[in-house]
Amino acid sequence: MKIIFKYLKPYAVFVVLSVAMLFGQVVCELTLPNLMSSLVNEIIKISAHGGGANDYIKTMGFKMIGMALLTVLCSVSVGYLASRVASGIAKNLRTDLFRKVNDFSSAEFDRFSTASLITRNTNDVQQIQNFVSMGLRMMLFAPFMGLGSIVMALEKSPSLSWIIVLAVLIILCVLAVVMAAALPKFKSLQVLVDRLNLVSREQLSGLMVIRAFGNEAYEEKRFDTANRDLTFTTRFVQRTISSLMPAVTLIMSFVNVAIVWFGAKAAGELTLEVGDMMAFIQYAMHIMISFIFVSMIFIIWPRAQVAAERINEVLSCEISIKDKENAESFEDVTGTVEFSHVSFRYENADEDALSDISFVARPGETTAFIGSTGSGKTTLINLIPRLYDVTSGKITIDGKDIRDVRLHDLREAIGYVPQKAILFSGTIESNVKYGNSTEDIHPALNVSQATEFVDAKEEGINAPISQGAANVSGGQKQRLSIARALAKKPPIYIFDDSFSALDFKTDAKLRAALPAYTGYATVLIVAQRVSTIMHADQIIVLDEGRIAGIGKHEELVKTCSQYLEICESQLAKEEI
Repeated sequence: MKIIFKYLKPYAVFVVLSVAMLFGQVVCELTLPNLMSSLVNEIIKISAHGGGANDYIKTMGFKMIGMALLTVLCSVSVGYLASRVASGIAKNLRTDLFRKVNDFSSAEFDRFSTASLITRNTNDVQQIQNFVSMGLRMMLFAPFMGLGSIVMALEKSPSLSWIIVLAVLIILCVLAVVMAAALPKFKSLQVLVDRLNLVSREQLSGLMVIRAFGNEAYEEKRFDTANRDLTFTTRFVQRTISSLMPAVTLIMSFVNVAIVWFGAKAAGELTLEVGDMMAFIQYAMHIMISFIFVSMIFIIWPRAQVAAERINEVLSCEISIKDKENAESFEDVTGTVEFSHVSFRYENADEDALSDISFVARPGETTAFIGSTGSGKTTLINLIPRLYDVTSGKITIDGKDIRDVRLHDLREAIGYVPQKAILFSGTIESNVKYGNSTEDIHPALNVSQATEFVDAKEEGINAPISQGAANVSGGQKQRLSIARALAKKPPIYIFDDSFSALDFKTDAKLRAALPAYTGYATVLIVAQRVSTIMHADQIIVLDEGRIAGIGKHEELVKTCSQYLEICESQLAKEEI
Protein backbone atom coordinates (compact mmCIF):
# COMPACT_ATOMS: atom_id res chain seq x y z
CA MET A 1 0.00 0.00 0.00
CA LYS A 2 3.06 2.27 -0.16
CA ILE A 3 1.95 3.42 -3.59
CA ILE A 4 -1.22 5.00 -2.09
CA PHE A 5 0.79 7.03 0.44
CA LYS A 6 3.14 8.11 -2.35
CA TYR A 7 0.27 9.50 -4.39
CA LEU A 8 -1.32 11.07 -1.28
CA LYS A 9 1.64 13.40 -0.71
CA PRO A 10 0.57 16.09 -3.24
CA TYR A 11 -2.78 16.27 -1.47
CA ALA A 12 -1.41 16.58 2.08
CA VAL A 13 -3.21 19.92 2.66
CA PHE A 14 -6.57 18.43 1.68
CA VAL A 15 -5.94 15.41 3.90
CA VAL A 16 -5.14 17.64 6.90
CA LEU A 17 -8.27 19.73 6.25
CA SER A 18 -10.31 16.54 5.94
CA VAL A 19 -9.00 15.28 9.30
CA ALA A 20 -9.82 18.64 10.92
CA MET A 21 -13.36 18.56 9.52
CA LEU A 22 -13.77 14.96 10.68
CA PHE A 23 -12.68 15.90 14.17
CA GLY A 24 -15.17 18.77 14.16
CA GLN A 25 -17.95 16.44 12.97
CA VAL A 26 -17.17 13.94 15.75
CA VAL A 27 -17.14 16.65 18.44
CA CYS A 28 -20.51 17.94 17.24
CA GLU A 29 -22.09 14.47 17.09
CA LEU A 30 -20.78 13.62 20.58
CA THR A 31 -22.07 16.90 21.98
CA LEU A 32 -25.64 16.40 20.78
CA PRO A 33 -26.53 13.43 23.08
CA ASN A 34 -25.00 15.31 26.00
CA LEU A 35 -27.17 18.34 25.28
CA MET A 36 -30.21 16.09 24.97
CA SER A 37 -29.33 14.43 28.28
CA SER A 38 -29.06 17.80 30.04
CA LEU A 39 -32.34 18.91 28.47
CA VAL A 40 -34.30 15.83 29.58
CA ASN A 41 -32.83 15.79 33.09
CA GLU A 42 -33.49 19.50 33.62
CA ILE A 43 -37.07 19.28 32.30
CA ILE A 44 -37.80 16.41 34.72
CA LYS A 45 -36.37 18.43 37.64
CA ILE A 46 -38.25 21.59 36.69
CA SER A 47 -41.49 19.66 36.20
CA ALA A 48 -41.07 17.97 39.56
CA HIS A 49 -40.94 21.37 41.24
CA GLY A 50 -43.90 22.69 39.24
CA GLY A 51 -41.91 25.30 37.29
CA GLY A 52 -41.93 26.27 33.60
CA ALA A 53 -39.21 25.04 31.26
CA ASN A 54 -40.03 26.93 28.05
CA ASP A 55 -37.08 29.28 28.16
CA TYR A 56 -34.66 26.47 28.92
CA ILE A 57 -36.12 24.30 26.15
CA LYS A 58 -35.71 27.17 23.63
CA THR A 59 -32.10 27.79 24.66
CA MET A 60 -31.12 24.14 24.49
CA GLY A 61 -33.10 23.69 21.27
CA PHE A 62 -31.13 26.45 19.52
CA LYS A 63 -27.88 24.93 20.77
CA MET A 64 -28.86 21.50 19.41
CA ILE A 65 -29.93 22.98 16.04
CA GLY A 66 -26.60 24.81 15.83
CA MET A 67 -24.69 21.61 16.55
CA ALA A 68 -26.72 19.73 13.95
CA LEU A 69 -25.96 22.39 11.32
CA LEU A 70 -22.26 22.30 12.17
CA THR A 71 -22.34 18.51 11.86
CA VAL A 72 -23.88 18.77 8.38
CA LEU A 73 -21.33 21.41 7.33
CA CYS A 74 -18.39 19.30 8.51
CA SER A 75 -19.82 16.15 6.91
CA VAL A 76 -20.31 17.86 3.52
CA SER A 77 -16.79 19.34 3.70
CA VAL A 78 -15.28 15.94 4.45
CA GLY A 79 -17.17 14.38 1.55
CA TYR A 80 -15.97 17.10 -0.84
CA LEU A 81 -12.34 16.89 0.28
CA ALA A 82 -12.30 13.08 0.21
CA SER A 83 -13.75 13.02 -3.31
CA ARG A 84 -11.23 15.64 -4.46
CA VAL A 85 -8.29 13.65 -3.10
CA ALA A 86 -9.54 10.26 -4.34
CA SER A 87 -10.32 11.47 -7.87
CA GLY A 88 -6.96 13.29 -8.05
CA ILE A 89 -5.06 10.18 -7.03
CA ALA A 90 -7.00 8.09 -9.58
CA LYS A 91 -6.21 10.64 -12.32
CA ASN A 92 -2.49 10.63 -11.49
CA LEU A 93 -2.39 6.83 -11.33
CA ARG A 94 -4.07 6.46 -14.73
CA THR A 95 -1.71 9.05 -16.23
CA ASP A 96 1.41 7.35 -14.85
CA LEU A 97 0.18 3.91 -15.92
CA PHE A 98 -0.51 5.19 -19.44
CA ARG A 99 2.91 6.82 -19.70
CA LYS A 100 4.62 3.73 -18.33
CA VAL A 101 2.88 1.42 -20.80
CA ASN A 102 3.75 3.81 -23.63
CA ASP A 103 7.43 3.23 -22.77
CA PHE A 104 7.04 -0.56 -22.78
CA SER A 105 9.02 -2.52 -25.31
CA SER A 106 7.56 -5.60 -26.95
CA ALA A 107 9.24 -7.69 -24.23
CA GLU A 108 7.14 -5.97 -21.54
CA PHE A 109 3.98 -6.35 -23.60
CA ASP A 110 4.75 -10.08 -23.82
CA ARG A 111 4.80 -10.14 -20.00
CA PHE A 112 1.50 -8.28 -19.46
CA SER A 113 -1.52 -9.10 -21.60
CA THR A 114 -3.50 -6.24 -23.14
CA ALA A 115 -6.62 -7.28 -21.22
CA SER A 116 -4.71 -7.20 -17.93
CA LEU A 117 -3.26 -3.75 -18.64
CA ILE A 118 -6.73 -2.40 -19.41
CA THR A 119 -8.10 -3.87 -16.17
CA ARG A 120 -5.24 -2.38 -14.17
CA ASN A 121 -5.82 1.08 -15.66
CA THR A 122 -9.57 1.01 -15.06
CA ASN A 123 -10.91 -1.46 -12.49
CA ASP A 124 -7.80 -1.54 -10.27
CA VAL A 125 -7.49 2.25 -10.20
CA GLN A 126 -11.21 2.44 -9.36
CA GLN A 127 -10.61 0.17 -6.36
CA ILE A 128 -7.87 2.51 -5.13
CA GLN A 129 -10.13 5.52 -5.63
CA ASN A 130 -12.97 3.91 -3.62
CA PHE A 131 -10.57 2.96 -0.84
CA VAL A 132 -9.11 6.47 -0.52
CA SER A 133 -12.53 8.12 -0.64
CA MET A 134 -14.08 5.84 1.96
CA GLY A 135 -10.88 5.67 3.96
CA LEU A 136 -10.67 9.43 4.47
CA ARG A 137 -14.30 9.53 5.54
CA MET A 138 -14.53 6.35 7.60
CA MET A 139 -11.07 5.13 8.54
CA LEU A 140 -10.42 8.24 10.64
CA PHE A 141 -14.04 8.88 11.60
CA ALA A 142 -14.53 5.42 13.14
CA PRO A 143 -11.73 5.58 15.78
CA PHE A 144 -12.52 9.21 16.67
CA MET A 145 -16.19 8.45 17.10
CA GLY A 146 -15.65 5.09 18.77
CA LEU A 147 -13.16 6.30 21.38
CA GLY A 148 -15.10 9.50 22.03
CA SER A 149 -18.36 7.59 22.48
CA ILE A 150 -16.75 5.12 24.89
CA VAL A 151 -15.41 7.97 27.06
CA MET A 152 -18.79 9.78 27.06
CA ALA A 153 -20.71 6.56 27.75
CA LEU A 154 -18.50 5.69 30.71
CA GLU A 155 -19.00 9.21 32.03
CA LYS A 156 -22.78 8.86 31.83
CA SER A 157 -23.06 5.39 33.38
CA PRO A 158 -20.04 3.31 34.40
CA SER A 159 -22.40 0.60 35.70
CA LEU A 160 -23.73 -0.14 32.19
CA SER A 161 -20.31 -0.20 30.50
CA TRP A 162 -20.17 -4.01 30.61
CA ILE A 163 -22.94 -4.09 27.96
CA ILE A 164 -20.77 -2.14 25.51
CA VAL A 165 -17.68 -4.27 26.27
CA LEU A 166 -19.63 -7.47 25.62
CA ALA A 167 -21.15 -6.09 22.39
CA VAL A 168 -17.73 -4.97 21.08
CA LEU A 169 -16.21 -8.41 21.77
CA ILE A 170 -19.07 -10.13 19.92
CA ILE A 171 -18.73 -7.76 16.94
CA LEU A 172 -14.96 -8.36 16.79
CA CYS A 173 -15.58 -12.11 16.68
CA VAL A 174 -18.10 -11.70 13.86
CA LEU A 175 -15.66 -9.49 11.91
CA ALA A 176 -12.85 -12.02 12.36
CA VAL A 177 -14.99 -14.89 11.02
CA VAL A 178 -16.24 -12.90 8.02
CA MET A 179 -12.80 -11.59 7.05
CA ALA A 180 -11.19 -15.03 7.41
CA ALA A 181 -13.73 -16.41 4.93
CA ALA A 182 -13.68 -13.48 2.46
CA LEU A 183 -10.01 -12.39 2.34
CA PRO A 184 -8.64 -15.30 0.27
CA LYS A 185 -11.36 -14.75 -2.34
CA PHE A 186 -10.56 -11.05 -2.73
CA LYS A 187 -7.13 -11.90 -4.13
CA SER A 188 -8.57 -14.07 -6.88
CA LEU A 189 -11.28 -11.60 -7.95
CA GLN A 190 -8.97 -9.36 -10.03
CA VAL A 191 -7.40 -12.36 -11.78
CA LEU A 192 -10.87 -13.59 -12.70
CA VAL A 193 -11.78 -10.12 -14.02
CA ASP A 194 -8.63 -10.22 -16.18
CA ARG A 195 -9.64 -13.62 -17.49
CA LEU A 196 -13.16 -12.49 -18.37
CA ASN A 197 -11.82 -9.37 -20.13
CA LEU A 198 -9.38 -11.48 -22.11
CA VAL A 199 -12.05 -13.93 -23.29
CA SER A 200 -14.47 -11.10 -24.12
CA ARG A 201 -11.83 -9.20 -26.09
CA GLU A 202 -10.81 -12.28 -28.09
CA GLN A 203 -14.39 -13.15 -28.92
CA LEU A 204 -15.39 -9.64 -29.96
CA SER A 205 -12.31 -9.14 -32.14
CA GLY A 206 -12.60 -12.60 -33.68
CA LEU A 207 -16.38 -12.72 -34.05
CA MET A 208 -16.30 -13.22 -37.82
CA VAL A 209 -13.86 -16.13 -37.53
CA ILE A 210 -16.00 -17.73 -34.82
CA ARG A 211 -19.09 -17.51 -37.02
CA ALA A 212 -17.24 -18.72 -40.09
CA PHE A 213 -16.14 -21.87 -38.27
CA GLY A 214 -19.46 -22.36 -36.52
CA ASN A 215 -17.80 -22.34 -33.09
CA GLU A 216 -20.37 -20.19 -31.32
CA ALA A 217 -21.22 -22.98 -28.89
CA TYR A 218 -17.57 -23.54 -27.94
CA GLU A 219 -16.93 -19.82 -27.41
CA GLU A 220 -20.16 -19.47 -25.47
CA LYS A 221 -19.01 -22.29 -23.20
CA ARG A 222 -15.58 -20.64 -22.77
CA PHE A 223 -17.19 -17.30 -21.88
CA ASP A 224 -19.70 -19.02 -19.60
CA THR A 225 -16.85 -20.72 -17.70
CA ALA A 226 -15.00 -17.43 -17.15
CA ASN A 227 -18.23 -15.62 -16.30
CA ARG A 228 -19.40 -18.33 -13.92
CA ASP A 229 -16.06 -18.44 -12.06
CA LEU A 230 -16.19 -14.67 -11.54
CA THR A 231 -19.89 -14.76 -10.62
CA PHE A 232 -19.49 -17.55 -8.05
CA THR A 233 -16.50 -15.89 -6.42
CA THR A 234 -18.19 -12.47 -6.36
CA ARG A 235 -21.40 -14.02 -5.02
CA PHE A 236 -19.53 -15.76 -2.20
CA VAL A 237 -17.74 -12.55 -1.23
CA GLN A 238 -20.92 -10.46 -1.39
CA ARG A 239 -22.93 -13.00 0.63
CA THR A 240 -20.20 -13.20 3.25
CA ILE A 241 -19.89 -9.44 3.53
CA SER A 242 -23.66 -8.94 3.46
CA SER A 243 -23.97 -11.09 6.55
CA LEU A 244 -22.14 -8.39 8.52
CA MET A 245 -24.97 -5.87 8.47
CA PRO A 246 -27.73 -8.18 9.78
CA ALA A 247 -25.35 -9.51 12.44
CA VAL A 248 -24.38 -6.03 13.64
CA THR A 249 -28.02 -4.85 13.51
CA LEU A 250 -29.06 -7.82 15.64
CA ILE A 251 -26.31 -7.06 18.15
CA MET A 252 -27.36 -3.39 18.22
CA SER A 253 -30.97 -4.41 18.92
CA PHE A 254 -29.91 -6.61 21.85
CA VAL A 255 -27.69 -3.79 23.14
CA ASN A 256 -30.66 -1.37 23.08
CA VAL A 257 -32.85 -3.87 24.91
CA ALA A 258 -30.14 -4.53 27.52
CA ILE A 259 -29.50 -0.83 28.11
CA VAL A 260 -33.21 -0.07 28.50
CA TRP A 261 -33.72 -3.12 30.74
CA PHE A 262 -30.84 -2.51 33.13
CA GLY A 263 -31.03 1.29 32.75
CA ALA A 264 -34.69 1.31 33.75
CA LYS A 265 -33.81 -0.62 36.92
CA ALA A 266 -31.05 1.86 37.70
CA ALA A 267 -33.39 4.79 37.02
CA GLY A 268 -35.98 3.22 39.29
CA GLU A 269 -33.35 2.94 42.04
CA LEU A 270 -32.45 6.62 41.36
CA THR A 271 -28.81 5.69 40.51
CA LEU A 272 -29.22 6.76 36.89
CA GLU A 273 -31.07 9.73 35.40
CA VAL A 274 -33.40 9.18 32.44
CA GLY A 275 -31.58 11.71 30.27
CA ASP A 276 -28.23 9.99 30.95
CA MET A 277 -29.75 6.62 29.98
CA MET A 278 -31.02 8.11 26.71
CA ALA A 279 -27.57 9.60 26.03
CA PHE A 280 -25.95 6.26 26.90
CA ILE A 281 -28.12 4.54 24.28
CA GLN A 282 -27.03 7.04 21.62
CA TYR A 283 -23.36 6.68 22.53
CA ALA A 284 -23.72 2.91 22.37
CA MET A 285 -25.21 3.28 18.87
CA HIS A 286 -22.27 5.50 17.88
CA ILE A 287 -19.87 2.80 19.04
CA MET A 288 -21.72 0.15 17.05
CA ILE A 289 -21.76 2.39 13.95
CA SER A 290 -18.03 2.97 14.33
CA PHE A 291 -17.46 -0.77 14.17
CA ILE A 292 -19.69 -0.99 11.08
CA PHE A 293 -17.48 1.64 9.43
CA VAL A 294 -14.41 -0.36 10.44
CA SER A 295 -15.95 -3.46 8.90
CA MET A 296 -16.59 -1.56 5.65
CA ILE A 297 -12.93 -0.55 5.57
CA PHE A 298 -11.98 -4.18 5.99
CA ILE A 299 -14.26 -5.02 3.08
CA ILE A 300 -12.64 -2.64 0.59
CA TRP A 301 -9.08 -2.85 1.94
CA PRO A 302 -8.22 -6.37 0.59
CA ARG A 303 -9.34 -5.49 -2.96
CA ALA A 304 -7.53 -2.17 -2.76
CA GLN A 305 -4.39 -3.95 -1.58
CA VAL A 306 -4.51 -6.42 -4.48
CA ALA A 307 -5.21 -3.57 -6.90
CA ALA A 308 -2.28 -1.55 -5.51
CA GLU A 309 0.06 -4.52 -5.91
CA ARG A 310 -1.05 -5.03 -9.52
CA ILE A 311 -0.65 -1.33 -10.35
CA ASN A 312 2.76 -1.23 -8.65
CA GLU A 313 3.78 -4.29 -10.67
CA VAL A 314 3.34 -2.24 -13.84
CA LEU A 315 4.82 1.01 -12.51
CA SER A 316 7.88 -0.74 -11.05
CA CYS A 317 8.45 -2.90 -14.12
CA GLU A 318 11.98 -2.43 -15.40
CA ILE A 319 11.85 -1.30 -19.02
CA SER A 320 14.31 -3.34 -21.04
CA ILE A 321 14.67 -0.88 -23.92
CA LYS A 322 15.35 2.75 -23.03
CA ASP A 323 17.74 5.58 -23.76
CA LYS A 324 21.25 5.48 -22.38
CA GLU A 325 22.24 8.29 -20.03
CA ASN A 326 24.39 9.94 -22.69
CA ALA A 327 22.36 8.93 -25.73
CA GLU A 328 23.36 10.69 -28.94
CA SER A 329 21.06 12.78 -31.06
CA PHE A 330 20.34 11.44 -34.54
CA GLU A 331 20.14 14.08 -37.22
CA ASP A 332 20.74 14.22 -40.98
CA VAL A 333 20.26 10.46 -41.31
CA THR A 334 21.07 9.05 -44.76
CA GLY A 335 19.74 5.58 -43.89
CA THR A 336 22.55 3.02 -44.27
CA VAL A 337 21.44 0.05 -42.15
CA GLU A 338 24.02 -2.58 -41.23
CA PHE A 339 23.55 -5.82 -39.31
CA SER A 340 26.82 -7.16 -37.90
CA HIS A 341 26.70 -10.76 -36.60
CA VAL A 342 23.30 -10.16 -35.00
CA SER A 343 21.65 -12.86 -32.92
CA PHE A 344 18.41 -12.64 -30.99
CA ARG A 345 16.59 -14.90 -28.55
CA TYR A 346 13.17 -14.31 -27.02
CA GLU A 347 12.95 -14.35 -23.24
CA ASN A 348 12.70 -17.90 -21.83
CA ALA A 349 13.21 -19.38 -25.32
CA ASP A 350 15.50 -22.41 -25.74
CA GLU A 351 16.92 -21.40 -29.13
CA ASP A 352 17.84 -18.23 -30.98
CA ALA A 353 15.15 -16.79 -33.25
CA LEU A 354 17.93 -15.18 -35.31
CA SER A 355 21.52 -16.34 -35.55
CA ASP A 356 24.58 -14.53 -36.96
CA ILE A 357 22.75 -12.15 -39.31
CA SER A 358 25.02 -9.83 -41.30
CA PHE A 359 24.08 -7.56 -44.24
CA VAL A 360 24.06 -3.93 -45.37
CA ALA A 361 21.01 -2.04 -46.71
CA ARG A 362 21.88 1.22 -48.50
CA PRO A 363 19.96 4.38 -49.40
CA GLY A 364 18.39 4.31 -52.85
CA GLU A 365 18.16 0.51 -52.73
CA THR A 366 15.42 -1.94 -51.84
CA THR A 367 16.35 -4.81 -49.55
CA ALA A 368 13.77 -7.59 -49.37
CA PHE A 369 13.36 -10.48 -46.94
CA ILE A 370 11.66 -13.74 -47.78
CA GLY A 371 11.42 -17.14 -46.19
CA SER A 372 9.04 -19.70 -44.81
CA THR A 373 6.68 -18.90 -41.94
CA GLY A 374 8.62 -18.67 -38.68
CA SER A 375 11.96 -18.05 -40.40
CA GLY A 376 12.46 -14.78 -38.44
CA LYS A 377 11.59 -12.09 -41.02
CA THR A 378 9.36 -9.97 -38.78
CA THR A 379 11.65 -10.49 -35.79
CA LEU A 380 14.57 -9.18 -37.84
CA ILE A 381 12.96 -5.96 -38.97
CA ASN A 382 11.50 -5.36 -35.45
CA LEU A 383 15.07 -5.06 -34.21
CA ILE A 384 15.70 -1.94 -36.31
CA PRO A 385 13.27 0.42 -34.45
CA ARG A 386 14.32 -1.38 -31.23
CA LEU A 387 10.98 -3.01 -30.52
CA TYR A 388 13.35 -5.70 -29.26
CA ASP A 389 17.09 -5.44 -28.57
CA VAL A 390 19.68 -7.75 -30.08
CA THR A 391 21.05 -10.53 -27.88
CA SER A 392 24.50 -10.27 -29.47
CA GLY A 393 26.11 -8.38 -32.33
CA LYS A 394 25.02 -4.87 -33.29
CA ILE A 395 22.85 -2.90 -35.68
CA THR A 396 24.11 0.42 -36.98
CA ILE A 397 22.50 3.24 -38.96
CA ASP A 398 25.00 5.51 -40.67
CA GLY A 399 27.70 3.82 -38.62
CA LYS A 400 26.05 4.57 -35.24
CA ASP A 401 24.97 1.72 -32.98
CA ILE A 402 21.20 2.16 -32.61
CA ARG A 403 21.54 1.48 -28.87
CA ASP A 404 23.64 4.64 -28.53
CA VAL A 405 21.07 7.04 -30.04
CA ARG A 406 17.85 8.41 -28.57
CA LEU A 407 14.86 6.19 -29.18
CA HIS A 408 12.73 9.11 -30.35
CA ASP A 409 15.33 10.16 -32.92
CA LEU A 410 15.79 6.57 -34.09
CA ARG A 411 12.08 5.99 -34.63
CA GLU A 412 11.63 9.40 -36.25
CA ALA A 413 14.00 8.18 -38.95
CA ILE A 414 11.79 5.16 -39.74
CA GLY A 415 8.53 4.85 -41.61
CA TYR A 416 7.06 1.61 -40.31
CA VAL A 417 4.17 -0.33 -41.80
CA PRO A 418 3.31 -3.28 -39.53
CA GLN A 419 2.17 -6.72 -40.63
CA LYS A 420 -1.29 -6.00 -39.25
CA ALA A 421 -2.48 -2.59 -40.43
CA ILE A 422 -3.62 -0.36 -37.56
CA LEU A 423 -5.79 2.72 -38.00
CA PHE A 424 -7.09 5.01 -35.27
CA SER A 425 -10.57 6.43 -34.86
CA GLY A 426 -10.75 9.83 -36.56
CA THR A 427 -10.57 10.66 -40.28
CA ILE A 428 -8.54 9.47 -43.23
CA GLU A 429 -6.55 12.69 -43.07
CA SER A 430 -5.76 12.37 -39.35
CA ASN A 431 -4.56 8.80 -39.87
CA VAL A 432 -2.33 9.56 -42.87
CA LYS A 433 -0.92 12.66 -41.15
CA TYR A 434 -0.25 10.68 -37.98
CA GLY A 435 3.51 10.63 -38.63
CA ASN A 436 3.78 14.07 -40.26
CA SER A 437 1.10 16.69 -39.79
CA THR A 438 2.61 19.28 -42.12
CA GLU A 439 2.93 17.46 -45.45
CA ASP A 440 0.35 17.28 -48.21
CA ILE A 441 -1.00 13.76 -48.01
CA HIS A 442 -2.27 13.46 -51.58
CA PRO A 443 1.08 12.30 -53.09
CA ALA A 444 1.26 9.56 -50.44
CA LEU A 445 -2.32 8.53 -51.19
CA ASN A 446 -1.51 8.40 -54.91
CA VAL A 447 1.53 6.15 -54.43
CA SER A 448 -0.30 3.83 -52.03
CA GLN A 449 -3.15 3.50 -54.56
CA ALA A 450 -5.65 4.86 -52.04
CA THR A 451 -6.77 7.93 -53.99
CA GLU A 452 -9.49 6.12 -55.92
CA PHE A 453 -11.47 4.87 -52.94
CA VAL A 454 -10.78 8.03 -50.90
CA ASP A 455 -12.14 10.29 -53.67
CA ALA A 456 -15.16 8.01 -54.00
CA LYS A 457 -16.18 8.93 -50.45
CA GLU A 458 -18.43 11.95 -50.11
CA GLU A 459 -16.23 13.56 -47.43
CA GLY A 460 -12.96 12.66 -49.22
CA ILE A 461 -9.95 12.78 -46.88
CA ASN A 462 -12.31 13.95 -44.12
CA ALA A 463 -14.23 10.67 -44.25
CA PRO A 464 -14.47 9.13 -40.78
CA ILE A 465 -12.54 6.07 -39.65
CA SER A 466 -14.46 4.16 -37.01
CA GLN A 467 -13.00 2.37 -34.01
CA GLY A 468 -10.92 -0.54 -35.23
CA ALA A 469 -11.33 0.77 -38.81
CA ALA A 470 -14.42 -1.39 -39.17
CA ASN A 471 -15.80 0.84 -41.94
CA VAL A 472 -12.93 0.16 -44.41
CA SER A 473 -11.82 -3.10 -46.00
CA GLY A 474 -8.59 -4.93 -45.21
CA GLY A 475 -6.99 -3.76 -48.46
CA GLN A 476 -8.07 -0.14 -47.90
CA LYS A 477 -6.78 -0.27 -44.35
CA GLN A 478 -3.43 -1.54 -45.59
CA ARG A 479 -3.15 1.16 -48.27
CA LEU A 480 -3.88 3.89 -45.73
CA SER A 481 -1.28 2.39 -43.41
CA ILE A 482 1.26 2.51 -46.27
CA ALA A 483 0.25 6.10 -47.08
CA ARG A 484 0.85 7.08 -43.46
CA ALA A 485 4.45 5.82 -43.63
CA LEU A 486 5.03 7.48 -47.03
CA ALA A 487 3.70 10.86 -45.83
CA LYS A 488 6.30 10.86 -43.06
CA LYS A 489 9.12 10.89 -45.68
CA PRO A 490 11.71 9.19 -43.48
CA PRO A 491 15.16 8.05 -44.64
CA ILE A 492 14.27 4.42 -43.84
CA TYR A 493 11.09 2.55 -44.81
CA ILE A 494 10.06 -0.78 -43.34
CA PHE A 495 7.22 -2.69 -44.98
CA ASP A 496 6.43 -5.81 -42.98
CA ASP A 497 4.40 -7.96 -45.37
CA SER A 498 2.38 -4.81 -46.02
CA PHE A 499 1.08 -5.80 -49.47
CA SER A 500 -0.53 -9.11 -48.50
CA ALA A 501 -4.11 -7.77 -48.55
CA LEU A 502 -3.72 -6.12 -51.96
CA ASP A 503 -4.87 -7.71 -55.17
CA PHE A 504 -2.19 -8.41 -57.79
CA LYS A 505 -3.19 -5.41 -59.93
CA THR A 506 -3.04 -2.93 -57.03
CA ASP A 507 0.16 -4.57 -55.77
CA ALA A 508 1.81 -4.10 -59.18
CA LYS A 509 0.71 -0.46 -59.45
CA LEU A 510 1.99 0.32 -55.95
CA ARG A 511 5.36 -1.34 -56.56
CA ALA A 512 5.71 0.56 -59.84
CA ALA A 513 4.99 3.91 -58.16
CA LEU A 514 7.05 3.29 -55.03
CA PRO A 515 10.64 3.72 -56.36
CA ALA A 516 10.02 7.25 -57.66
CA TYR A 517 8.70 8.32 -54.24
CA THR A 518 11.22 6.47 -52.06
CA GLY A 519 14.24 6.63 -54.36
CA TYR A 520 16.26 8.60 -51.80
CA ALA A 521 15.57 6.20 -48.93
CA THR A 522 16.55 2.77 -47.68
CA VAL A 523 13.60 0.46 -48.29
CA LEU A 524 13.23 -2.79 -46.37
CA ILE A 525 10.43 -5.12 -47.45
CA VAL A 526 9.24 -8.34 -45.85
CA ALA A 527 7.12 -10.33 -48.27
CA GLN A 528 5.54 -13.70 -48.87
CA ARG A 529 5.04 -13.15 -52.61
CA VAL A 530 8.08 -13.52 -54.84
CA SER A 531 6.44 -11.17 -57.37
CA THR A 532 6.52 -8.36 -54.79
CA ILE A 533 10.30 -8.50 -54.28
CA MET A 534 11.83 -10.11 -57.37
CA HIS A 535 13.01 -6.71 -58.67
CA ALA A 536 14.60 -5.72 -55.36
CA ASP A 537 18.25 -4.63 -55.36
CA GLN A 538 19.00 -7.20 -52.65
CA ILE A 539 17.00 -10.21 -51.53
CA ILE A 540 17.82 -11.92 -48.24
CA VAL A 541 16.49 -15.45 -47.85
CA LEU A 542 15.93 -16.55 -44.24
CA ASP A 543 15.67 -20.14 -43.10
CA GLU A 544 15.15 -21.01 -39.43
CA GLY A 545 16.64 -17.73 -38.28
CA ARG A 546 19.73 -17.89 -40.49
CA ILE A 547 20.63 -16.32 -43.82
CA ALA A 548 20.31 -18.95 -46.53
CA GLY A 549 21.20 -16.62 -49.39
CA ILE A 550 21.79 -12.97 -50.37
CA GLY A 551 21.63 -11.54 -53.87
CA LYS A 552 19.35 -10.53 -56.71
CA HIS A 553 16.53 -12.69 -57.99
CA GLU A 554 18.51 -14.12 -60.90
CA GLU A 555 21.45 -15.02 -58.65
CA LEU A 556 19.40 -16.65 -55.92
CA VAL A 557 17.46 -18.82 -58.36
CA LYS A 558 20.79 -20.39 -59.31
CA THR A 559 22.55 -20.43 -55.92
CA CYS A 560 19.87 -20.77 -53.20
CA SER A 561 17.73 -23.92 -53.09
CA GLN A 562 15.33 -22.46 -50.50
CA TYR A 563 14.63 -19.46 -52.73
CA LEU A 564 14.18 -21.61 -55.80
CA GLU A 565 11.72 -23.77 -53.90
CA ILE A 566 9.66 -20.68 -52.95
CA CYS A 567 9.73 -19.45 -56.57
CA GLU A 568 8.60 -22.79 -57.95
CA SER A 569 5.68 -22.86 -55.52
CA GLN A 570 4.43 -19.41 -56.64
CA LEU A 571 5.56 -18.78 -60.23
CA ALA A 572 5.29 -20.52 -63.54
CA LYS A 573 8.52 -21.95 -64.88
CA GLU A 574 8.87 -19.26 -67.57
CA GLU A 575 8.33 -16.50 -64.93
CA ILE A 576 11.25 -17.74 -62.82
